[in-house]
Amino acid sequence: MITKTAIKSGEYYDSVTLLQVAQGLIALAGIEDAAVVMGTPANKGLLETGNLLTPEAEAASPDDLVIAVRAVDEAAAAAALTEAEALMKASRQAPEGSSGVAAPPKTLAAAVERLGGTANIVLVSVAGRYAAGVAREALQRGLHVFLFSDNVAVEDEIALKTVAREKGLLVMGPDAGTAIINNVALGFANVVPHGPVGVVAASGTGLQAVTCYMPREEVGITQAIGVGGRDLKSEVGGVMMLEGLKALQADPATHVILLVSKPPSPDVAEKVLAQVKLGTKPTVVLFLGGDPEVIAQSGAIPAADMEEAAAVAAAVALGKNPADARINLRQREMSYKKRAVELRKRLAPEQQYFRGLFSGGTFCYETQLILKDMGIVVQSNAPVAKQLRMADSNKSAGHVAVDLGEDEFTVGRLHPMIDPTLRNRRIVQEAKDPETAVIFLDVVIGYGSHEDPAGEAVKAIKEARAIARAAGREIIFVASVCGTADDPQDLGLQEAKLEAAGVMVLPTNAAATRLAGHILDF
Repeated sequence: MITKTAIKSGEYYDSVTLLQVAQGLIALAGIEDAAVVMGTPANKGLLETGNLLTPEAEAASPDDLVIAVRAVDEAAAAAALTEAEALMKASRQAPEGSSGVAAPPKTLAAAVERLGGTANIVLVSVAGRYAAGVAREALQRGLHVFLFSDNVAVEDEIALKTVAREKGLLVMGPDAGTAIINNVALGFANVVPHGPVGVVAASGTGLQAVTCYMPREEVGITQAIGVGGRDLKSEVGGVMMLEGLKALQADPATHVILLVSKPPSPDVAEKVLAQVKLGTKPTVVLFLGGDPEVIAQSGAIPAADMEEAAAVAAAVALGKNPADARINLRQREMSYKKRAVELRKRLAPEQQYFRGLFSGGTFCYETQLILKDMGIVVQSNAPVAKQLRMADSNKSAGHVAVDLGEDEFTVGRLHPMIDPTLRNRRIVQEAKDPETAVIFLDVVIGYGSHEDPAGEAVKAIKEARAIARAAGREIIFVASVCGTADDPQDLGLQEAKLEAAGVMVLPTNAAATRLAGHILDF
């Protein structure tokens, strides 16, 4: 085998194109593996794991495009690199087809004109360096912005949101993963019934989780507004969380409000809770890891995790006692403890570590907090405390929770909810470690996500099980699926595929985490 690399300086292609080119190369005769990624440190780590890292790739900068192939001989490698050039060139040729369908508009102005002035929201999904300019133009045209792009400078975010507030508009993002506005899903979102609960969240998967959990209680939503992960930091000031909250407080269709975020900066939390206190509607507040007493002092109802937040909001909307919802959740946990006792018996003495591989950042954060409360200290590339940051995101040591949706893994690469290849490789990698006890997965379905994420995960799970069993071990897989029965992938079908592969499937990320924690409670 031979590994060859081509470096393209200063060239940018969207993640979908890079994935398609890589898949095209892998399909060629004589090619064992291939990757087409930007030269970020995280991507170099991935190349190294796949035996694709050459000295040329190692020297590449984050702005360089790296094309790497492992082939049977020089001729096959050279042919693959030539094919990569052709595929990328073809991706930029988008003339009108023979079907007569017009080519996509190349500017925002052209898109707005084509829609005849009926649009009121612009979804921006371009490279971070260009995203702010597009969003700024949209605001100048009087349009709300759903800023899906990541890697946008915080200075640009502040400027955009300041302008939006002055114009009475919303800027959802940057790095806004999810929103459901007037029953229209934006980004990664799910088929959720209409109902009386309005949601504002600073995280995409957090928003998906609570909007998917509530239908199990037969409760739907009015609006689900995602504001981006940095909105509640001091620099940004919670501008869009506040504007979204005010909008729901004024909305006659919204009877209950639910706010979801990682812990805001103290000054921002004070502003948000002050606005909650000004409203008259019951408001459930989940600041993951925050002080519930501070929340309660504002008149809001505090929640400890996403499962509880959804259950409590649903209970309030149905006129039930929130305390009963909490009691029901605690009773369920007792059953997890009993199941964990039997599962623990499958592990060898040296198997003692938790390996969480997440596609959702808020699921990763929530899991760390729950395990911490259970006495299990977890390191992460997105840690709950700075001292718990992983030394190397590509290599696990001890208990770890890896957020594969972090920017370090997504520059020049599709998000793991769309392309599960990276996580599947990591599943197999963790199975080779004799100390791995539990491999933990979040599976997220809905619009924008992979058409069959559970099916793709099962392929890697089977390979991982075979590796472990060949070494005389067994690995316990624990997972939850975030979605609804009406999603294109079908919640029940996705859960069934995982269960058929021997995965312990729980109804929520919090429940799955508690089961895993009890398994590790030696």
